[in-house]
Amino acid sequence: MSSTLLSSLAKYSTCELSDALIKIGLPHGGHIPDIRMLSPRPGPADVRVCGPVYTVQMVMASDKNAPKPAAHFVDTAPEGSVIVIDAPPHTKNAVWGGLMTAGAKARGALGVIISGRCRDLAEHRSAGFPVFARGNSTLGQSPFTRPSAVNVPITIVPQDTGSGDRAVDFPAIRVEPGDYVVADEDGVVCVPRGMLETVVQMAAKGREIDSRCMEDIVAGTGVQEAFKRHRGKL
Repeated sequence: MSSTLLSSLAKYSTCELSDALIKIGLPHGGHIPDIRMLSPRPGPADVRVCGPVYTVQMVMASDKNAPKPAAHFVDTAPEGSVIVIDAPPHTKNAVWGGLMTAGAKARGALGVIISGRCRDLAEHRSAGFPVFARGNSTLGQSPFTRPSAVNVPITIVPQDTGSGDRAVDFPAIRVEPGDYVVADEDGVVCVPRGMLETVVQMAAKGREIDSRCMEDIVAGTGVQEAFKRHRGKL
């Protein structure tokens, strides 16, 4: 991917990118659900992480058959990458802590996306390191979970939040090495590498049309009329 295309991708919000991916035909819009920004604290600064994924598959520590990486996954994270971790569903322990943030930052990683939990929130926030996760915990990895593989395809399955949501109605999302991830205060979106140029083009069109809708709505035009006037052209 050229640096120009990556810079273009980084200009768009996760909402704009999900809209583009839906229009292209991805039923999940690239959205990795129920993951939110825990570091840095939400504020006036526009925090957006955009980069190639470096995947980490976690397994239960009791799984003796799964392979083990030769080195700690933080130590092999490429500079400029976004670490994406898939933990076993419904685990209550963290799979990321303050020491990992220190190591990742020292190696030039851009941030971490965790389908699971983290801990040491104050340390991440003090370091200014972007951490997105399903939640947090006081518990560390051991003796609950362990890393099994890096830079492999991972499938992130929506989890029941306990709020009555039917997670099975939302499709799982597969994240492949070579894909790109964008994360901001609205959430996390994975953009398949083969769709990058098309996604950027569609996001640009979507932004232009939404800008026209906003102008009309602020001027007093009804939302329905503004949508009919402009969104029908996309």
